[in-house]
Amino acid sequence: MSVAARAVAEERAPRERMPALYLSHGAPPLAGDPVWPGQLAAWSADLPRPTAILVVSAHWEEAPLALGAVRTVPLVYDFWGFPEHYYQVRYEAPGAPALAESVRKLLRAPGTPVQDIPDRGLDHGAYVPLVEMFPEADIPVLQISMPTLDPVALMEIGRKLAPLRDEGVLIVGSGFFTHNLRALSPEGHVSSVMAEFDDWGRRALDAQDLDALLDFENKAPAGRLAHPRTEHFAPLFVTLGAAHDELSTQRTVIDGFWLGLAKRSVQLG
Repeated sequence: MSVAARAVAEERAPRERMPALYLSHGAPPLAGDPVWPGQLAAWSADLPRPTAILVVSAHWEEAPLALGAVRTVPLVYDFWGFPEHYYQVRYEAPGAPALAESVRKLLRAPGTPVQDIPDRGLDHGAYVPLVEMFPEADIPVLQISMPTLDPVALMEIGRKLAPLRDEGVLIVGSGFFTHNLRALSPEGHVSSVMAEFDDWGRRALDAQDLDALLDFENKAPAGRLAHPRTEHFAPLFVTLGAAHDELSTQRTVIDGFWLGLAKRSVQLG
């Protein structure tokens, strides 16, 4: 079936409410890991097929909130010092102009502008996991920025975006459950800080303890060591907001550690 024919068929098919995801996206070398790519592929195989994918990545902070390209443009290789082949990766997913328009309508309000950055491609927080989850790159993808790192504000953005799930849109918050580059270990050693924060986060999510999660910098053990800067935990709050009425469905799909960092990834709905 051609891409155009598939698009028509999908448009006519009944839409199933999509879950909302928070995933740990790793770095470009994730592709060579013996386990993680398969975990991501198995996860996507269990999902309904999205009509489009909306990604909030730890690697794009821009205020006011910005929409990336609504047509296929080159990826953003926002990393340094890696072998050349990581800069040759392509992910030419279709643009999502209709989704962009829906996002504008849901988020734009007096005093809350939404801007467009039409040449901004997907960064590695978006395309690295998508290459493993949807390798055919045949689902429209839109990336939006984080205009703030405030958890409460990000949850509110997620709440406003929640109706998109009923249109078949997969909302993905892409970060890393722990992210302190000083704890990176090529040998895979997991520090007590990373292990304790991961366990605390698991328990807080299972208990639906939003108050603790929103104040993780103070409530979690060594919260500021697990996340010296909060941008990799922040996308979780967009996901929680997008599934605010289904917090009881939260479950961990991927856990464990990668190079010493927690790769916990969760699904709601």
